[in-house]
Amino acid sequence: MQTIASILALASTVSAIQGFNYGSTFTTGAAKQQSDFEAEFTTAQNLKGTSGWTSARLYTMVQAGTASDPISAIPAAIKTKTSLLLGLWASGGDTSFSNEILALKAAIKQYGDDFTKIVDGISVGSEDLYRNSPMGIAAGSYVGAEPSTIARYIKETKDAIAGTGLEGSPIGHVDTWTAWDNGTNKAVVDACDWIGMDAYPYFQDTMPNDISKSNSLFQEALGRTQSAAGGKSVWITETGQPVSGKTVGQSIASSDNAETFWKDVVCPIISSGANLWYYTLQDAAPDTPNPSFGIVGNKLSTTPLFDLSCDKANTGSSSAGASSTTKAPGSSTASGSGASATETSTGSTGNSGGSPGGVPSGQISSEESATVTPTAITPGATGTGSGSGSGSGSGSNGTFTAPPSATSTIPESAGAGLQSGAFVAAFAAIMVAIFAL
Repeated sequence: MQTIASILALASTVSAIQGFNYGSTFTTGAAKQQSDFEAEFTTAQNLKGTSGWTSARLYTMVQAGTASDPISAIPAAIKTKTSLLLGLWASGGDTSFSNEILALKAAIKQYGDDFTKIVDGISVGSEDLYRNSPMGIAAGSYVGAEPSTIARYIKETKDAIAGTGLEGSPIGHVDTWTAWDNGTNKAVVDACDWIGMDAYPYFQDTMPNDISKSNSLFQEALGRTQSAAGGKSVWITETGQPVSGKTVGQSIASSDNAETFWKDVVCPIISSGANLWYYTLQDAAPDTPNPSFGIVGNKLSTTPLFDLSCDKANTGSSSAGASSTTKAPGSSTASGSGASATETSTGSTGNSGGSPGGVPSGQISSEESATVTPTAITPGATGTGSGSGSGSGSGSNGTFTAPPSATSTIPESAGAGLQSGAFVAAFAAIMVAIFAL
């Protein structure tokens, strides 16, 4: 006979979300269209050696090249049955953010329940706190946002979706683990339903970071983030190991090491039932950044560059499982993540290993440009990431500019009730187990 605990454990496993991060443009700056997103989402769902990669994390709600049109990833996700972790870009100022809200409400009105039922959650901003930190500024990052600004934007997002099909959808913020470890950002933690953590042991170059240390470095980052989260769920929104590119510290970028990272870090996360968006499916599109994190090359293929199976992986050392959550219709995230890291490393934490590109390429415009330093660092740490968090940019740093500003009035919108695919799967698993008692 199954116990209630085992039933709940089964539900947690079934409802865990797996996906990749997707930018809004190609490395050439050309905007992705619906057909491009469809091709990416379909490839992710059919990767050889693995399964379950059916979610897409977005950095912006705005279609590249427009001021406030909804991103074409939405109809692509509806068509391919891909769930979405929505992203609202939050470092462009109030006018820019109002356009993100405008695009969000327009999407609800245009696509209705077909859209709202596939939403896993909403992220307000991405690594804004890191870019706003003294270390981020000293490293040459583009302007981020104050904690009070992100907290205000979270409230504005909740107000915007009130009375729509997305009401009650869990809203959080994505940032580097060092940003969460910084107590001055507590206002954002308090405003969030969930916490999104970006962590890349590859970039932690002020301490031993050869590939064999990846799991312990990741677990320390997770433990510190969980501690800062105060019981709120921690979603792993970015992590990965490059398949090619420069050596950072002792970490060598190669397909072999990417496979080792997958076995030692990613497989335990999957086994734990945590929500995970890996970085990334493809970043060489068409140009190859340095480093490159894509598990497929510059041609979309269901045959990855390395083995993605977890049958021979080390699956016993991740504390991420307590971070997995389900979302009921009309309710916010409820489960906590009180577990601490099971493995830690000593000494300085060094470079935080934040997003390889730091900004979505969809924010590029011709009016204004700045160099992005993609990874957060702690005092005394050196080195930066490279490439692009969304598939644009190359060399030592990605570059981007603020999104086009346009004054607009946010329309009213309507929608049906929210019901995530994750919740349905979890509920079905519980009912099957109950009838088996």
